[in-house]
Parts: sequence; C-alpha cells; structure tokens
Amino acid sequence: MFHYDREPLSPLRRRFIDDMRVRNLSPRTIETYVVRVVLFSRHFDRSPEVLGPEHVRAYQQHLLARKVSWSQFNQAVCALRFLYNVTLGRPEMIQHLPFPKRPRLVPVVLSPEEVTRFLDAAWPGRERTLLDVAYSCGLRLKELLGLQVGDIDSARMVLHIRAGKGQKERFVPLSARLLDVLRGYWREYRPATWLFPGVKPTLAVTGGAVQRLCRRTGARAGLKKHITPHTLRHSFATHLLEAGVDLLSVQALLGHSHFHTTAKYLHVSMRRLQQLPALLEGLVESRPVLVRLPDVPPANPGADAARLATEGRP
Repeated sequence: MFHYDREPLSPLRRRFIDDMRVRNLSPRTIETYVVRVVLFSRHFDRSPEVLGPEHVRAYQQHLLARKVSWSQFNQAVCALRFLYNVTLGRPEMIQHLPFPKRPRLVPVVLSPEEVTRFLDAAWPGRERTLLDVAYSCGLRLKELLGLQVGDIDSARMVLHIRAGKGQKERFVPLSARLLDVLRGYWREYRPATWLFPGVKPTLAVTGGAVQRLCRRTGARAGLKKHITPHTLRHSFATHLLEAGVDLLSVQALLGHSHFHTTAKYLHVSMRRLQQLPALLEGLVESRPVLVRLPDVPPANPGADAARLATEGRP
C-alpha cells in the first residue's frame, strides 16, 4: 500500500485524482481508488488508456483466481468504473464492469452479557474507555479513531461525530455513566487533541491497534466469537432494537443514509425471533370459535306462500 500524494503523478493520475476531489470523495476513497487502478495497470504493465474490455475481463478473472475478498473486488470495480466513465470518458467500458453480488452474511453479535464480559476483560483506563465508547455510541472504526477531546459536549450530553462515512457529521447522545467514564479518563491521561492518541501523542491511535485490542480482549474474556470494532457496532444496533427503540431512531444513531441498511439488524435480533412462537400461540388461542348451526331445510317458496295464506298473515 502506498500514499498517492507521495509518488510522482502522471497526467492521467492527476486528472483521475482531480475528478474525484471535485466530486467530494473522501481522501480515503481517493487513495483506495488510485491504488486499485495502479494495480490494474501494473498487472498488464500498460496505461489504462490503452487497455480494453478484454483486459478488464481478464483482470476480473485474475482477482477471482486469487480469491480476493468481496470488498477488494468491489473496490477494483468501483475504481475502474469511475476511471473509464468519468476521467477517460469511455462509458462503453462500464458494461464490462458489473458490480459483484455481495454475500449476505449474518453479522456476529454479542449478547448484553457477552458485552459486559468483554468490557470487564479490558485493562482499566485507556483500553476499557476506548472499547466502552465504541460500543455505547455504536461507532465505526474510522469515527472512533477521529474523535477529538473537543467533540465531547457535556452541556448537551452528546458526542460530535465528525469523521462519519461520506464525510457526514452527526451527534450521538452520551449517557451520564459514559460521561463520567470520559471525565475520569481525561483526568488520568489528559489527552490534548485526539481523544485516543497513539504511540505519538500528536497522532490518533491506528485502526490496526484497535483491531488487535479487540482480539486480545475477546480472548481474555473467553469468548469464542470473532470480535472486531464493527462487532461492537452491530451489537449496539441489535440491542437497541431488542429494547424497543424504533428503526428510524436507530438509523439516525448509526448514521445510515439508507433505511434498508439499518433494516438488516431486524434479521439478527434474536429476542424478536424468540418471541414469535408465543405470538403465534396467541393467534391460535384468540381464534374465534365456530358454532355449528342446526340444519335448516331448503327454502320452498310455493309451500311458504300456501302456509301464510292459510294462517291469514300477509
């Protein structure tokens, strides 16, 4: 992996980067797209300008043969689609770059009891506070890394999330308990800029360090599940739904742009699934009882008319 702004830029790469900046893509997305296009170009040792549909198909087969992850394959497709459609103005190439179908995997979710075991297994102080904030606010890893001391608004009891996906900001409510935890953490460590600094106080903690912290803490807690920072976010969302919080509120707390992204958590809420048998039994028990009416002979209009005439009734 390399930084696109530390290498000599060819005219095509400069145009590619400028096109992405004009469309307000995040720096991380720009760097990822540049890396994917460079790998595509290096695979054929030729500029993308002179490559055609057959090269695109061959490269996709190459990625499949290497068994790269879905995210890596999708990044390559997105980067090449942007390059050929926007920068090179060759929209006919897009039909050779379909989006791959994403595998539908049920996310790993911890139960409330497992979350408690996990947090209790963390070393007191910095590690425990970092993991507590990650779960209690349902943060993405990037959002956690980007937290600054000034993002804590104790007057309004909210946490200002500035590093949201798609460069979107939002506010997440702080509980009184978590605010007390953060105050104790600040008194002990006195972070200056970044809420969770790394080895160098001037830099934030790295994503790799947080990933390793989750693995160590999960092992220390005796949990067999594969725990990542996103596992804590999944658990946060699922526990909110199980507590009865409506889907729109959960969507706002997670910072999702689309409703269907939040709706996936309905499929992992085990408490809701466990309630279904009782609900079905209630439906059966409340079904109205059918009463069998006595048999009635079929109507005979002629006989009825004769009887009424004999009785003198109209």
